[in-house]
Amino acid sequence: MLGAFYWGLLATSSLIIGGLIACRFSLSKQTVKIIMAFGAGTLISAVSYELIFEAVHIARLTGFPAMGLFTGAFAFYGSDLLIGRFGAGNPVDMDASPHSKLVVPMILAIILDGVPESIVIGLGIAKGGAVSLAMLVAVFISNLPEAIAGSIGMKAGGASRHKIILLWFAIALLCALASIAGYSFFRGVSDHWLAFVQAFAGGAILMMLANSMIPEAFKHGGKLAGVFTVLGFFVSVSMVILEQS
Repeated sequence: MLGAFYWGLLATSSLIIGGLIACRFSLSKQTVKIIMAFGAGTLISAVSYELIFEAVHIARLTGFPAMGLFTGAFAFYGSDLLIGRFGAGNPVDMDASPHSKLVVPMILAIILDGVPESIVIGLGIAKGGAVSLAMLVAVFISNLPEAIAGSIGMKAGGASRHKIILLWFAIALLCALASIAGYSFFRGVSDHWLAFVQAFAGGAILMMLANSMIPEAFKHGGKLAGVFTVLGFFVSVSMVILEQS
């Protein structure tokens, strides 16, 4: 159980790192979006091979993977609409007008895609006894630009460096606890429901990629965003191959 906590904390520690980078350095929008594109590529690979393929493999011809995929996608979609009504748009949009009332909805949006990812990390340890390196790297890299963009917005809204870092630490801790939940609560679950949970996370992440990360990466990264998305996908797939060999 402690192993799940440590791995979950390691994966989401990039939130803290991203906050530190944004507080200490002035990064161009293009740089942040290129990092985001790379992270999107790694997540596409993780969704394809670590989540959906695995879900279909362990529960083929049952319909559970398909149900999980669409449930996760629409859960993220509905939650994203609800967060938008509170006044927060895309949490990784660096052009959004910063304001103190937007901080809570923005953080909720980041948690919304961080918690399912962390649950899957814990679930993978419970099921296979070891963490998936590809999934770990994908979560770590994808969190980095979100934290940088979010920190830039909070700084512009008047938040102190101390409060920004403390907030990211709290979210990283929450996600690490979600890894424990994935490890503890799903150990005895049947393969069908394990497949549902994995596909649910895959659907939520895929919806987030389509609605947030990829459009934002292209907005400021331009044509290079596509190049780095492919590169991120290649690196993540290579890790999957190395793990399986």
